Amino acid sequence: MSGGRRRDEPPHPQHHAVANGGAAGRGSVWGKALRSDSAWHDKDEFLDVIYWFRQIIAVILGIIWGVVPLKGFVGIAVFCLINAGVLYLYFSSFQQIDEEEYGGTWELTKEGFMTSFALFLILEEYPGMHNPYAMS
Repeated sequence: MSGGRRRDEPPHPQHHAVANGGAAGRGSVWGKALRSDSAWHDKDEFLDVIYWFRQIIAVILGIIWGVVPLKGFVGIAVFCLINAGVLYLYFSSFQQIDEEEYGGTWELTKEGFMTSFALFLILEEYPGMHNPYAMS
């Protein structure tokens, strides 16, 4: 009998938040990330957005550099300029945040840079990228 009563009761707020909190939380962060001049109350959320945008840029540029192929100092320099430049324009012009709240422009510019650089190098040097018809 008590089992029937439990099914009729509405779910506890904590259980509902846990069940839907993951997807709803991520959606709201990415929604804010794609809207201009969003309010970022949690600094870590914004730093996570910067980190993941940088990883997405590294994947895209790594694949392009691997197919083209763009190698050597020129390839690395262009990657660094695009990676840093796009993110700088994102947080300074698109989001219009106060860089000093995050430790300055340099701190935001280098957030997640080394991991994105490593990811770029791995994708750029992937053996199958240079000649898609090569069998090795």
